[in-house]
Amino acid sequence: MSFFDEGDEPARPARPRSSQSTGAAPSASRDQQTLMVRRGVAAGVILLVIILLVVGVRGCLNSQKNQSLKDYNRNVGALVQESDQTSQKLFSNLSATGGATNTATQGTATLNAEQDVNQVRVDADDLVRRASGQDTPGDMSKAQQNFLLVLQLRRDAIRKIAQKLQTARGASGADAAVNQIAGQMQAFLASDVVYSQRVIPYIKKGLDGAGITGQTIATSQSLPDLGWLDPTQVAKRIGAITSTANKGPAAPGSHGHQFESVTVGSTTLKQGQGNKISGSSPVFTVKFVNQGENDESNVLVKISITGSGNPITVTKPVASSPAGAESSVEIPLGQAPPLNTPVTVTAEVQPVPGESDASNNKQSYQVLFSS
Repeated sequence: MSFFDEGDEPARPARPRSSQSTGAAPSASRDQQTLMVRRGVAAGVILLVIILLVVGVRGCLNSQKNQSLKDYNRNVGALVQESDQTSQKLFSNLSATGGATNTATQGTATLNAEQDVNQVRVDADDLVRRASGQDTPGDMSKAQQNFLLVLQLRRDAIRKIAQKLQTARGASGADAAVNQIAGQMQAFLASDVVYSQRVIPYIKKGLDGAGITGQTIATSQSLPDLGWLDPTQVAKRIGAITSTANKGPAAPGSHGHQFESVTVGSTTLKQGQGNKISGSSPVFTVKFVNQGENDESNVLVKISITGSGNPITVTKPVASSPAGAESSVEIPLGQAPPLNTPVTVTAEVQPVPGESDASNNKQSYQVLFSS
């Protein structure tokens, strides 16, 4: 047997070829896991950002809402305080329109009281306009509705009082005008009730609903006292000349006044000689003394001009004339007197109930008015 005929050796198993991709599958798996983790983290971050944005936006919205509720409460407080001050001016001017006051206690009456009342009306109108234009949160809509009603009641009452005031203080039609003025006082009372029973509770409800604490809600009172609801009291306070003035039995004791003087500007009129007055809108200041033992009220003082053309007569009441005291009343003529012609000016304190001697109640003067 030749060398080449020797039996074949057992075949060796083939060695697997090393592949360059050995470990590729585990590496790809790891990459996939890393990607998923990163995606999960990114999604979590995005979700967190969204949550923070939502919370932040909601917090901002809540903060803005709460601030708007606080601002509304503050604005209402400022407006109603102005409204109360406007009402105080009205009643102060109404009292001043009594025309005459005791000089020892109150000083001289305000000549421009009626004009001042008209200015109060303008101010009340402006308050309604400003309140209507203010920003109102939805939670305060009912409070706003009632608040506007409060200001409108006061404005309308002031307007009607201003319209009737001159008639109430005039020589005719005073009774009806006084009753109408007293009726308008009900509007002030109603406004106070609406504010306390509707506006304040609705503002509080809006604040409480938002969890807002520590806020002060303004109160309001436009009617000084209930005496203004009584026509008799109104007549006395504004110095109206009504049909009931100086009526009824006199109190025990003496009654009566003594006329003292009448001046126009810086000129004191004198008897027995000509008095020259310049100006077409004279204002007469009449002084007199209560010589009786009783205080008098609603004392009527009259200025009359005769001797040229139609007579001119102006009457004005003195709300109070204390016993033993001097009183003074300023009476604007309200129209131009006859100019450049002699006339007679008579000033008279009209008798009060129980006055037995009125001979010293009036005085007449010769006057020449010039332009």
